[in-house]
Amino acid sequence: MDSPRVLISGGAGFVGSHLVERFVQAGYQVDVVDNLATGFQQNLEPLLDQGTVRLFVADAEAFEPPETSYRFVLHLASPASPVDFGPRALEILRVNSQGTLNLLEIARRQGARFLFASTSEVYGDPEVHPQTEEYRGHVDPLGPRGPYDEGKRFGEAATMTYHRNFGLDVRIVRIFNTYGPRMRLDDGRVVPNFLRSLLEGRPLPVYGDGRQTRSFCYVTDLVEGLFRFTLLEAPRWRVINLGNPQEITILELAEILQEVTGRRVGVAFHPLPPQDPRRRQPDIRRARTLLHWTPRVPLEEGLRRTWEWALATVKGEETHGNGIP
Repeated sequence: MDSPRVLISGGAGFVGSHLVERFVQAGYQVDVVDNLATGFQQNLEPLLDQGTVRLFVADAEAFEPPETSYRFVLHLASPASPVDFGPRALEILRVNSQGTLNLLEIARRQGARFLFASTSEVYGDPEVHPQTEEYRGHVDPLGPRGPYDEGKRFGEAATMTYHRNFGLDVRIVRIFNTYGPRMRLDDGRVVPNFLRSLLEGRPLPVYGDGRQTRSFCYVTDLVEGLFRFTLLEAPRWRVINLGNPQEITILELAEILQEVTGRRVGVAFHPLPPQDPRRRQPDIRRARTLLHWTPRVPLEEGLRRTWEWALATVKGEETHGNGIP
């Protein structure tokens, strides 16, 4: 119980639960605050049973910490799926504004280091390619993606304001497309969409002409970058991109997944959602310089691991609470 303690919001979610595991492996005690709207307690159950993790079911904006001293506060809580941008729009705005301010204040009072998990969505539909941290983005605050895009941009502004006004030690990470075990298979993003279709024997849904590009990073690679940046002393930069710079089209992803799984289901084309970015690729030179970090898991291997997890989840051989609804 003398181990240093970390607070992670959204720690029962997809990325958050993997990050909790990484801190536990490094010898930390972890408090998780999560309202379980898009996270699952099952993701943490082995760690909860061991007593290395405590779960507080609460909104980030309302969380009051116990009598505990935190070394690090990491704010990952927020619905992040396009299917949530409409029905959960107000929740997204609250957790990235009031939630960010609340956790920043907890970090300020305790003198803890603060990390804000931002997103490549702050770049919008980018006009600069690949996207560097200096790029200010091409975002429509009035569009259907506005609550998420602008919520994260506000969170970044709040984080840097606490750094300037109070000297708080802060980090901002702009996360690009991430995939892997414990994704919600109903969350509307391309990898879980494709996995769900493969499991059900349906053609893979491709929006638009399928020539739009994304860059896919396996979750353990992303988590290692988050972990290293959190622990890094006196960083040269406060904001970094984390993602895989290997850019592929959605049609190429569909072909690779069918090859990896051995299931040939073809594709079905659908209208492109409004303001869906045409290209997305991170410039990760800062992460390489600061953290000596680069993604290590090849796309085919990461997709194979994710497919095996999805199969096991659906068969009931292992359950993370994320089966097909």
